[in-house]
Amino acid sequence: MSLKDLYNIKESNYYSNIRYDIINLINCSNCNILELGCGNGETLLELKRQGKAKFIAGIDIVDLGKKEKLDKFILGDIEEIELDIFHNYFDVIICADVLEHLKDPWDVVKILKNLLKKDGILIASIPNIREIKTLISIALKGDFKYSDSGILDKTHLRFFCKKNILELFEQAGFEVIKITNNLNPKSKRFIFNLITFGMFEEFLTVQYLLVAKRKNEIS
Repeated sequence: MSLKDLYNIKESNYYSNIRYDIINLINCSNCNILELGCGNGETLLELKRQGKAKFIAGIDIVDLGKKEKLDKFILGDIEEIELDIFHNYFDVIICADVLEHLKDPWDVVKILKNLLKKDGILIASIPNIREIKTLISIALKGDFKYSDSGILDKTHLRFFCKKNILELFEQAGFEVIKITNNLNPKSKRFIFNLITFGMFEEFLTVQYLLVAKRKNEIS
């Protein structure tokens, strides 16, 4: 079974959720916004409904019928398509759970840098393989078992700890201006992280969210 076949057999809800955690990191209005792995486009459409976006473009390896609702939809693999027409065009680029699916995310991040305006931002969410349940499964149980979603998703080709996530962007000429975990404030993990002053954060965090800008644009 090919990688594309694995995407095609995923449940529809894999592509359909609105990423409000990503939306909350975007403060501009009437922006040009690109989303890699846009799924059914709901996050982009919500950004337009809120007035944060005026032009929304999406790229995905599967077509879920949102082509007519987005201003631009490109069906294809980000590692194979040509995007020079969008040089210095976007205010915001979203990579929500995308980079870990790529063969060469380091090269893709460099490409994305050229698509951003000088003061543009790149927002990404990336799974953390250092999360405690994943470590226990691999290190203690000897079980590197893939699943249909989550940190060990069958379609993940690359794995990152927090340190590697930061290096990924810094080596591409970005400066990470914000990085945060996805701990639910009502969860036991959040409370434990709070009372231990973040000492075990990297073992509790399933996913990191970050905002990055081009280094030469940081004042």
